[in-house]
Amino acid sequence: MNKINKIKLLKLIDRVVGAPLISVLPAIKRTFNTAKKQDRILIIRPGGIGDAVLLLPAIRALKTEFRDSEIDVLCEKRNAGIISLSEDIDRIYLYDKGDGLIRCLRNGYDAVIDTEQWHRLSAVAAYISSAPLRIGFDTNERANLFTHGVPYSHEDYEVFSFFHLIEPLIHSAPEFDPDKPFLGVPAEPPSALSAVREEDGIISIFPGASVNERRWGGEKFGKAAGILRDKGYKIAVLGSRAEMADAAIIKKNVECIDLVGRTNLRDTALALKMSRLLLTADSGLMHIAYAVGTPTVSLFGAGMEKKWAPRGQRHVVLNRRLPCSPCTKFGYTPRCRRKVECLSSISVDEVITAIEDILDKPRA
Repeated sequence: MNKINKIKLLKLIDRVVGAPLISVLPAIKRTFNTAKKQDRILIIRPGGIGDAVLLLPAIRALKTEFRDSEIDVLCEKRNAGIISLSEDIDRIYLYDKGDGLIRCLRNGYDAVIDTEQWHRLSAVAAYISSAPLRIGFDTNERANLFTHGVPYSHEDYEVFSFFHLIEPLIHSAPEFDPDKPFLGVPAEPPSALSAVREEDGIISIFPGASVNERRWGGEKFGKAAGILRDKGYKIAVLGSRAEMADAAIIKKNVECIDLVGRTNLRDTALALKMSRLLLTADSGLMHIAYAVGTPTVSLFGAGMEKKWAPRGQRHVVLNRRLPCSPCTKFGYTPRCRRKVECLSSISVDEVITAIEDILDKPRA
């Protein structure tokens, strides 16, 4: 079963089984004392790469508050590569591989923080952990399984939403500098990245997206790459095997460093750190670039800019803000009937102008 089908299956199971399962579980009394030391903390993080990246500042703040505590993460194989880059994590368990879920829930945690925004089965996992303190977003029936339900707002940048989840433990909102990198990566590049050097003026392009409604298209990315190459920049194309078709179109327009399908998440993060800028749609790699301190030009339409777009002075978001957008909510994007006008109407010239505006600014 491929990755996309597995994700769809998990969401289907959650939709069919989640609510009925919660309805038969006992209600929770919300009278627990959060002042005691939390020796063992579990963080549950389903979902993709972007959510995992934006969770890292909250994990850092939690570790700062509880320096001697063990912090484990229960996540998926697809986002474990990002979680593993955090020095604040003691153990990672994969709930979609082997017996990771069972081994994790046997550990006996003092606190479990479910960072899932909508789906219910992660809340069930938090409940059956029997941790005396269980925190999660109260977006639906899942609230019944937590000792502390936390409101969720689509108006908040997701970093701040995750901060709200840890406030019952640290009792104050952590500080966040939008212009300061918060993801460290190894300094030595592997052989696959030997062609990427910061002094070469590399501009990286990620042409992919998790759904078609967030794709600008290989043709437009290719035209932009060609113009940038004519201006003296070197181009690197990033992505997994899912981006090979778009990468092939880009390579027809310009000679480039092709890293598609050749790097893991760790190496991709390093490639982004070594780049002068990333051009991308609303994607997980956009969040990685932001986290390592690389400027971005991102294309938004279906996704919520206020919640997901990079913050800070060296990031530009191109967004038509059509009446029908954003249309994605809690990870679900309806099929577009307007030929993805929100993205297709963004021109190559606009993208080039945005990139030059960033690159003309002095480096921090």
